[in-house]
Amino acid sequence: MWLFIFNSILLGVGLAMDAFSVSIANGLSEPKMRRVKCAAVAGAYSFFQFLMPMIGWVLVTALVSWFGVIQRFVPYIALGLLLFIGIKMIVESLRGAEEKEARRLTVPILLMQAVATSIDALSVGFTLASYELPSALAASLIIGTVTFIICLFGLWIGKRFGSIFKHAEVLGGIILILIGIEIFVKNIFFTT
Repeated sequence: MWLFIFNSILLGVGLAMDAFSVSIANGLSEPKMRRVKCAAVAGAYSFFQFLMPMIGWVLVTALVSWFGVIQRFVPYIALGLLLFIGIKMIVESLRGAEEKEARRLTVPILLMQAVATSIDALSVGFTLASYELPSALAASLIIGTVTFIICLFGLWIGKRFGSIFKHAEVLGGIILILIGIEIFVKNIFFTT
C-alpha cells in the first residue's frame, strides 16, 4: 500500500516536470496572475495528467482482455516507454528545447499546453495495465493531485524568481527512468 502510494507520487512528480517548466514560463509571462487563474491553470494540467493515464489504462486493459498474450510483455513495454520518455525529457532539457515567448495565457493556449504536457502520461497508463480499476484510478488521482501542487509551485516560482529552475525536466526524466526500471524488475523478478 505505502509502496503503491510512494510510487504513484514519484510517477506524478516525474510526469509533472513538463507542466512545472511550462508553469514557470507562464508565471514569468504573466507575473500579476491572480490566485484564481493560477488554480485554474494548475487544475487544467492536473486534469489532463489524471485523464491520460486512465485513457491509456482503458486501452491496454481492453487489449489485454482480448489478447492475453500481451500481458507478459507489459513490463517490457513499460520499461521501454518510460526509458524513452525519460531520456527524451533529459535530452530536450539539456538542449534548452523551447524558449517561451512572453504572452498572456489564454484558454486555447492553456488547453494546448495541458494536452501537450500530458501526452507522456498516456503512455504511463499503459504501464498501469497490471492494476485493477480502483488502483489505476487511485494512481491517476495521485498523479493529478501531485501535478496540481507542483504546477502551483511552478507558477509561484515563475512569478517570483525567474528561470533558475530551467532544467527541471532533467529531474523528471531521471525519475521516470527509475520508475520504469523498478516496474520492470518487480514484474520480471518478483512476480509469483
